[in-house]
Amino acid sequence: MHKLPPPGTPFEPVHDGKRDFLKKAAGMSAAAAILSLLPPGVRGSAWAGASDGLEKTSLSLGIIPLTDCAPIVVAHEKGFFKKHGLDVTVSKEASWANIRDKVSIGALDGAHMLAGMPIAATLGIGAIPKHTITAFSMDLNGNGITVSNELYERMAQADPEAMKRRPTTAVALKKVIDADKKAGKEPMTFAMVFPVSTHNYELRYWLASGGIDPDNDIRLIVIPPPQMVANLQSKNIVGYCVGEPWNQRAVELGIGHALITDYEIWNNNPEKVFGVNQEWADKHPNTHKAAVMALIEASAWADKPENRNEVVRIISQKSYVNAPPDVVDNSMTGTWRYNKVEAPQPMADFNVFHRYAANFPWLSHAAWTITQMYRWGQLETPVDIRKTAASIYRPDLYREAAKALGVAAPTIDWKSEGSNKAPWLLKQATAPIPMGPDRFFDGMKYDPNHLMDYLKGFQVANMKVDMRQLARLNK
Repeated sequence: MHKLPPPGTPFEPVHDGKRDFLKKAAGMSAAAAILSLLPPGVRGSAWAGASDGLEKTSLSLGIIPLTDCAPIVVAHEKGFFKKHGLDVTVSKEASWANIRDKVSIGALDGAHMLAGMPIAATLGIGAIPKHTITAFSMDLNGNGITVSNELYERMAQADPEAMKRRPTTAVALKKVIDADKKAGKEPMTFAMVFPVSTHNYELRYWLASGGIDPDNDIRLIVIPPPQMVANLQSKNIVGYCVGEPWNQRAVELGIGHALITDYEIWNNNPEKVFGVNQEWADKHPNTHKAAVMALIEASAWADKPENRNEVVRIISQKSYVNAPPDVVDNSMTGTWRYNKVEAPQPMADFNVFHRYAANFPWLSHAAWTITQMYRWGQLETPVDIRKTAASIYRPDLYREAAKALGVAAPTIDWKSEGSNKAPWLLKQATAPIPMGPDRFFDGMKYDPNHLMDYLKGFQVANMKVDMRQLARLNK
């Protein structure tokens, strides 16, 4: 196994394999009821003062077998949960729907969730509404879009020049789709992991940037992450967007080409969160705080280059990701392989677990997700996006946990995206925090102070909300 190159390392072939990469990386109750009546900001302030004791010590936390389950698994395996008085059982679940439903009914105390899941659960998108919150972002980046070898060859033939450039756009795919339409063929089938997943929004964002309408030009279905490779191999689908290790697994098996990572689509985009019910959080404020503290420490440990090989060894186990360590190793330790012929490429920021304020639940990230729910017709009822984001993403709770640990935290809840092409320093924090680039590959800018303008800027969209009513709530 190998180590991470320094963040921001440009793409270049790793000609001498992992040995060369190693050299490059070396330098790098009543109280709960009362709390539930208080507004979020006051609730957060009351958190630490509720009791020094933990309301519950035995927890069951759910994960999906993906590399970004690492913060929960590392906190369990390396003793961070125990350090904070928690006896945690990690429950590997078969699908995101299982995670959602089990957290909703209390079968799980909390879970590894897609960034959009607490929002969807609270708003009742695809399920009965259940107020769900997150005080902890688990990671940035971590996904990719992979297509079958056959589709890749068709794209290369349709537009050889477009396919030589990276980041790879959907321009060549649009030409293939247009040719199929002309020939009277059925739409091709792509897959993503869940309707409110970042994967769904990233795949749609990438397709739409090339002029492809995801709702009319292709067929888009849901497949659980571990089943993606088998479905690609059996030709049930021609491509998918999924987290690791399931892109690299297809490449290693020689059945697919990884076209683009989500890091290339949007540098340092939000990915997974630790989600709990609001009701559970109000009943167990100190337990929740202890869990967040353990996860912050585990994420910081996992983000250190010298620990990544051990992270690979831990999460590769059958009880967690259950994938060959050399496949998990590819992306987890800072490389990305687009295909089996080409040399791996350094991509130090493919998995970001702590740096760049990765664990902070930005309200602006929640609002961005809500804009995508509107963009693609999942959300039809007008809501105050900023107020809704603030009721679900809880930076106030994160700050209390971070303060108890002496960890720097942002003092702002909102930030724009798309303007930083290089690393930058966040000074609006308890101590300055080095941040990474935040560009969108299509050059768009996202300003959470102008949400309606952002929504109106998309040329491909299938919105079902009354935009005038939405605008009145989001001035």
